[in-house]
Amino acid sequence: MSTPLPRDPIDDARRNWERHGWGDVAAPMAAITAIMRTQQILLARIEEVLKPHGLTFARYELLALLSFARGGALPMSRASALLQVHPTSVTNAVDRLEQAGLVERTPHPTDGRTTLVGLTGGGRALAERATAALNTEVFARSGFTDDDVDQLIRVLGAFRRRAGDFVDP
Repeated sequence: MSTPLPRDPIDDARRNWERHGWGDVAAPMAAITAIMRTQQILLARIEEVLKPHGLTFARYELLALLSFARGGALPMSRASALLQVHPTSVTNAVDRLEQAGLVERTPHPTDGRTTLVGLTGGGRALAERATAALNTEVFARSGFTDDDVDQLIRVLGAFRRRAGDFVDP
């Protein structure tokens, strides 16, 4: 991590927005910019923990998803939908994980058009080790209070719902 700055540059940006006559959008700009910076900080922490396991966050997410799936396998299209990424991203992750012997592709038993991606024993073991490391080194020490977490889940969930990310049942 770099040396901390003497003051918050996002606060400075907000004041600049206000000085330039954009006061009506200065606060939302600052909030969105703060979210983006927070995402960068959290992703860097996650990647640092996953690096010794030979994983990127995208590959870890796929392994974790498969570890929760019944039978440890999912159609690739379903994995793409659940991870909310383009199918090409899943294909690339599967290619790399398959080369490492962590997942395998198999034909769907009843749908010849569908390919399943499933964990190997090594993939399952790695997902468990990486999850334990993330739980200990990142999620248990997130830097957020319990109240912060509750508010973030509520606020960001409501935003995502309004943005069409999901619908309530």
